[in-house]
Amino acid sequence: MPGLWTRLLGWDRESGRDRHGSHSWWDDESRHGLLPRYRASTLRSAIPAQTVTEVALRIRHLIEECVPCELKESHITSPHSRVITPKVIQAAREAGGRAHGACVVFCLLVNKRWWHHQAEVELWDADLHTLRAVACEVIAKKMIESEEDTEYLLHDVLLKRYAIVVDGKPTHPANVIEKAVDLHALRVIGSSGYQRCINFLWRGWLVQDENDPSNFIDYEDKANTSYRSHLDPDRMRSPIYQNAVQMLMSFVYLALYTVAMNSVNGDAGIDAVEAVLYVFTLGFICDEITKLWKAGYLILGFWNAFNSILYGLLTTSFVLRCVALSHPAGDPDGLRHHYSTLSYSFLAVSAPLFWGRLLLYLDAYRFFGAMLVVLKVMMKESIIFFALLVVIIIGFLQGFVGLDYAEDRSMEDILFIVQSMANAVMQSPDFGGFERFQPPFGLILYYCFTFVVMVILLNILIALYNSAYEDIYDNANDEFLAMFAHKTMAFVRAPDENVFIPPFNLIEIFVLAPGLEWWMDKPAYEHINDIVMGVLYSPLLLVSAYFETRWAREIRRNRARGEEDDDRVEEWEQMAAALDFEADGWKKTCDEAKSNLEEDPAVAEVRKLREEVDQLKKMILELHKSMTEGKKVDVGGGEEGNSEE
Repeated sequence: MPGLWTRLLGWDRESGRDRHGSHSWWDDESRHGLLPRYRASTLRSAIPAQTVTEVALRIRHLIEECVPCELKESHITSPHSRVITPKVIQAAREAGGRAHGACVVFCLLVNKRWWHHQAEVELWDADLHTLRAVACEVIAKKMIESEEDTEYLLHDVLLKRYAIVVDGKPTHPANVIEKAVDLHALRVIGSSGYQRCINFLWRGWLVQDENDPSNFIDYEDKANTSYRSHLDPDRMRSPIYQNAVQMLMSFVYLALYTVAMNSVNGDAGIDAVEAVLYVFTLGFICDEITKLWKAGYLILGFWNAFNSILYGLLTTSFVLRCVALSHPAGDPDGLRHHYSTLSYSFLAVSAPLFWGRLLLYLDAYRFFGAMLVVLKVMMKESIIFFALLVVIIIGFLQGFVGLDYAEDRSMEDILFIVQSMANAVMQSPDFGGFERFQPPFGLILYYCFTFVVMVILLNILIALYNSAYEDIYDNANDEFLAMFAHKTMAFVRAPDENVFIPPFNLIEIFVLAPGLEWWMDKPAYEHINDIVMGVLYSPLLLVSAYFETRWAREIRRNRARGEEDDDRVEEWEQMAAALDFEADGWKKTCDEAKSNLEEDPAVAEVRKLREEVDQLKKMILELHKSMTEGKKVDVGGGEEGNSEE
């Protein structure tokens, strides 16, 4: 099976290197991000790492000078901040000069990571360092939103990969899109230019160059209205289509499970529906293993653990069914029926996980996405509660067991203790049975346990949940945009050469790779893969080609008007060009009515008072001058009269 292992390991049989150019697939540098990537030896920094590091250090010095002490965060984040002024933003642009200005936003994100790290190691100045990290985000967002050259913004600022020097070696090259996702930089992710780039990546209008994965290029047929030109299996690399296939397969997976649960086989046999269900499960398991193999443990998250539990239950059900089939029908011990019933029991308890799994693919919609963000944060906050709960349960359990041993009780009493403690955690305590545990010590101890759990710990959990809910929903839009960007980058960061989505990956693993890849030349093998993918994804390609031709017509109309490709004419824009507010005087009326938001009202009043004081001072000087001149005239006239006399 050399072809299978070369696909899993990415190993090049000719050069002895992996297909991404790295000698060691477990290279630590490849695991710095949250998602799988290409190896660092293939990716290269668009600007030398030494130069990027120098720019980052210049920006660090600028932030230190502009934020010298602790301030309110609103002083940094307000739209017309007196700390992050246009001069500061211009100075940040000049940190890279004319030749290297594209890496400034990346360097700002690097500084954000530096400041957060310094806040962790220097707790006495944590607030100051955190504030400086916020300042980096604010400057980066304003630079992205103020950039007028879309081509330069997308291809050079956001998608070009850069590296810095750490310990004398360049780090793994990354772009701003990846860096912002890794750092959870909500302000940068929520900027208009960033979201426009994510939208282009999601639709497949920006794709990675096959010859140079570090470079992103425009999809050539984006404005091609020919239906046939979009019937290309390579379009399955677009995140929007991969997500659609995954969602479709999830609904099919759920339908198979529903049919299998409603058609119990009395003879413990495996019918066609169950067989397909287990084949789907095998494909999903192989996909999870492949991701873990390629990307390492850093890819593991909540949904990986969720899916692992589901696949574990289904695997257990399948193994038990095989054990049941190993016994003959009608055996006197009834083992075949016993293991078959146990198999269906494991299959039944996985139903909530099957339905909950749909949320993994519905998070691209805002309603489900915001809800999943809240759920994720709540699960993280629950760690504090469960850590305290485990310690308290162990302590009280040891006390109850000690009282039980003093009376020489049986194992049933220990099970009763554990069940009663679990009931107390679920807010259903049972005080009746503890009267026989060394009275009154057992009852008093259980009262103490119930008080600690129900009054103290559960209220702490409620407070944590409430805090998490408020934090997320106060910033729900940016949190959803961050999750959508994370989802998009999961497809874009390291797309496979041939996109076989589970369970179709079994065709690649068990048919194409071991049968063809190890001996066939690369162009012929890729051609066969394109044919197989074209057949597998033909229904979706027929639909996607229709939508892409519609998008192509919209793009051509926008280009004819001189607008951007993704522009959409809204209702209020349809007649806007027919009006001239400056000619009819409406613009002048609005200018007189609007307030100057860039100037603080108190500062404006002080400035007005200063002008009045200057006028008053000028009037006093003029009055003093005129009085002085008049006095001189009177004195001069008096002297002449005396001389005549």
